Amino acid sequence: MEILHQLGDLFLQAVPSVIIVFLFYLFMRWAFFTPIQKAMAERDAKIEGARVEAAAVEAEAAKDLQAYNEALKKARAEIYAEQEAARQAALEERAKLLKAMRGRAVEDVAAGKKRIAAELDVASKEVAGQTDILAREIAQLILENPSPMQGGAAR
Repeated sequence: MEILHQLGDLFLQAVPSVIIVFLFYLFMRWAFFTPIQKAMAERDAKIEGARVEAAAVEAEAAKDLQAYNEALKKARAEIYAEQEAARQAALEERAKLLKAMRGRAVEDVAAGKKRIAAELDVASKEVAGQTDILAREIAQLILENPSPMQGGAAR
């Protein structure tokens, strides 16, 4: 029984320590843990708010990026269309120039043929006009100077 009596005395001696520890716990809870829990709750709320804001900014950035890419595709398409139009215009201009040059070449060839035909006509008339004169001169030369073969065969 003495042990129970000793335990009771120990318990009575421990009561003030327990009360002091309990009061210290209440003080620490009031002075330290509550403000820290409040600050941590505020921090968590701010972090969650920042996450939501970051997600909104990220979504807006993705939307802006998509709009930028679409505008870039549109600008590229316009540039390609302009380049294609310029290329078509250059090809058409080239075709016109080639057609004009062919026309000039055909005209030059036709003019050359006419000129040659005229020169041939003039030359033919000249030769025809000189044929009689040349024939007379040849005949006269033959008649005036008998060739050595004729004279040797006759002698």
